[in-house]
Amino acid sequence: MERRKTRKIKVGNVEIGGDAPIVVQSMTSTKTADIDKTLFQIKRLAEAGCEIVRVAVPHEEDAEALEEIVKNSPIPVIADIHFAPSYAFKSMEKGVHGIRINPGNIGKEDIVREIVEEANIKGVCIRIGVNSGSLEKDILEKYGYPSSEALAESALRWAEKFDKWGFYNFKVSIKASDVVENIKANLIFARETDVPLHIGITEAGMGKKGIIKSSVGIGILLYLGIGDTIRVSLTDDPVEEVETAYTILQSLGLRRRGIEVVSCPTCGRIEVDLPPIVREVEEKLKNIKKPIKIAIMGCVVNAIGEAKEADIGLACGRGFAWLFKEGKPVKRVEERDMAEELLKEVRSMLGETGDGHKI
Repeated sequence: MERRKTRKIKVGNVEIGGDAPIVVQSMTSTKTADIDKTLFQIKRLAEAGCEIVRVAVPHEEDAEALEEIVKNSPIPVIADIHFAPSYAFKSMEKGVHGIRINPGNIGKEDIVREIVEEANIKGVCIRIGVNSGSLEKDILEKYGYPSSEALAESALRWAEKFDKWGFYNFKVSIKASDVVENIKANLIFARETDVPLHIGITEAGMGKKGIIKSSVGIGILLYLGIGDTIRVSLTDDPVEEVETAYTILQSLGLRRRGIEVVSCPTCGRIEVDLPPIVREVEEKLKNIKKPIKIAIMGCVVNAIGEAKEADIGLACGRGFAWLFKEGKPVKRVEERDMAEELLKEVRSMLGETGDGHKI
């Protein structure tokens, strides 16, 4: 994969675009005015690997809370602004690292320009949000509905204005709940400009369906080299968004964080009870941040090859397995001991690298 070449911008101390790695974002689900709950959630997100966090600012008390939140957040904070431009100015006054605005629901170009000028003075990054629910009236009339072409035209319109106004520290997000329209809109925009893109599927839903929908849309764009930051938008705990984002990035070889378990499907060739072994290993290693690839393979067809390719692996036969480490067989283990012996080797590897996590 060759990533699209984009200009480099900064949100606080986090670089986006250019040669920077793809950045993982999320958004708090707390009421921002509840400072303690919001900071607690931000710290959980940061521990999960979130690198930038967005907080909702729909009320005056939310804007007032930002100073304390920014001061105590371990990662850069973006204020999410809709309809009320006064909260954009207040948020910048309180020290946020970025603001997200939908120019389509602010309405007046001169007010958008005032926000941009203030952001330029304060060194605040702006994310231009364009989605199907906030398109300008003239664009909707032109296309009849929020098509991919309509979404891309709105995004390009505002990106050109920001450039014309001499403001370059901004990124764009073009989101729709329709996966195909979302992909097409981002492709159109990406061909026309070097502005960094934040990608995701809006309103993806909850659970397995939301994860699959997001993975398809985000994964295709990433494979095409598009995307400088990502958010997986789920009706769920936002920590799940971050974990899913890293799984998507890891599956494409774009980022590595935590344990990657390769395990075969449960077909009739398997001679051991594989699912409990995989579940135990994944559960006991879920908090490990060091990237380690583990293969747990149930039969001889693919077992040795996959085990050799992993950092640590089990190649199973009938009621036993060969334990591999760094491509070499270490010892034979019985089925009842497979999970524990594999975990011992992971403990050893983490100890050798100074990782302080207990398993």
